[in-house]
Amino acid sequence: MIPYTAALAGALLMWLAFPPFDLGLLAFLAPVPFLWGLRRAESAAAAIGVGFVYGSVFFGLLLSWIAVLGVVAWIPLTLWLGTLSAAYGLLVWSFRMWPAARWWLITVGGWTLWELVKAHVPWGGFPWGSVGYAAAGNPGFIGSVQWIGPSGWTVLAVGIAAGIVLVIEDTEQWRLLVDPGVVVLLLVLGGLLFVPHADGSVVNAAIVQGGSPCPQTHCQNENQRIYESHLELTRTITRGTVDLIVWPENSFGAPFDPIGNPDIEQELKVEASKRSAYMLVSGTHVVDTDSFVNVNIVYSPVGTEVGRYDKQHPVPFGEFVPLRDLFSFIPQLEQVPRDMIPGTEAVVFPIRDDGVLGSVISFEGAFIRNIRAEARAGSQLLVIATNESSYGPDAPASDQLIDMARVNAAAVGQDLILAAITGKSTFITAEGHVGEKTDLLEETVLYGEVHFRDAGPTLYTRIGDWMVIVALAGAAAGIFTPGPGRPEGGLRQRRI
Repeated sequence: MIPYTAALAGALLMWLAFPPFDLGLLAFLAPVPFLWGLRRAESAAAAIGVGFVYGSVFFGLLLSWIAVLGVVAWIPLTLWLGTLSAAYGLLVWSFRMWPAARWWLITVGGWTLWELVKAHVPWGGFPWGSVGYAAAGNPGFIGSVQWIGPSGWTVLAVGIAAGIVLVIEDTEQWRLLVDPGVVVLLLVLGGLLFVPHADGSVVNAAIVQGGSPCPQTHCQNENQRIYESHLELTRTITRGTVDLIVWPENSFGAPFDPIGNPDIEQELKVEASKRSAYMLVSGTHVVDTDSFVNVNIVYSPVGTEVGRYDKQHPVPFGEFVPLRDLFSFIPQLEQVPRDMIPGTEAVVFPIRDDGVLGSVISFEGAFIRNIRAEARAGSQLLVIATNESSYGPDAPASDQLIDMARVNAAAVGQDLILAAITGKSTFITAEGHVGEKTDLLEETVLYGEVHFRDAGPTLYTRIGDWMVIVALAGAAAGIFTPGPGRPEGGLRQRRI
């Protein structure tokens, strides 16, 4: 039972590292009891069980807010993530008797591979709970994410944890803790001294959080009422006081959408002209009985369309139903009658004469690859338009997205505007500072200053997840490099 108890302790510690508790430094300690327990599992089956306990408890707690949509959404996701954790548990256990340095390399590289798979499989993946987001959330740590990305902090956090486990067992393995610890200290010092920042001209912006008349459900004339609420709040903005107005995801929808309704399109163009501001509006357009698109559209202060971004990453079972015929027996999926047609590329919008705006939609903002794609396409300022109207007023979903968004913004060194229809809207600086937040379900206009980035791409924007490659190469070297695979003494001699 001791290995299972250790896995449970690790899962609870890792849960505390994320919002709503947000004790990010625990990300360096939370894997310790989990890895320690895996090294003491008595069999492969036990290691799989220990891994599953860690993953299912941690992700089950972290993502409990999904249960408001129904356990049919929460349980399968939790089981999948627990299964990936179980596979990792088997990997770590299988090499527990190998020399300490090899086990360290395999453990770190294996966790990196685990998160890489989780972020891509299935149906585009799910990045929530990645250790790097919690580890990078502190001053200095977040400053250095411009060089190593959130994935780099996953490598270092697990490296520290694995080193602690080995030192607990044998103090002669101190180098496997001290060496990654020195790297962490150097990166934190560098992150404090050379903070990423947006160094260009000021953009005065307004987020219109118009709310929903029926969050967590649907009601009569819902699209019309949401659109009119956002329009009414926009009209309270004094002409010439802002450069950019941002509406959140799903602030328009059929038949009140500018793609399918010329009157709505003209109304939005007129509002942009009256406010003398660029307007980014976000919503859905029904293509046919089976499909729709989720889009951001930007209008100029002279009433012309600047461009349009089509969301590339639909939410599985929220914006499309994979294997629809197979899952037809689940009644809740009737709430997703159409599948989203995904966009194919990052799109940026030149605004004013001195900057370029990039945008993503909804949980794309949690995926660093989507944010990085916008930066590589030339953005100098970012917008995440999100919905979050499906989740309850006490759910930590908004704070979890904000935490990931601030790390992603720092990674590309750009200020970021996060506009939510009922969740928390805010302005985030390239340094990772989060400004004033709206309340959940509040209907208001939030004003703030952001800046374009003129300094050029960060190192992470240029080369991406290079530490992932290093960690995976290290694991491969640990497994395949010729040499002794089992120690002469060590853990086997100390076990009873």
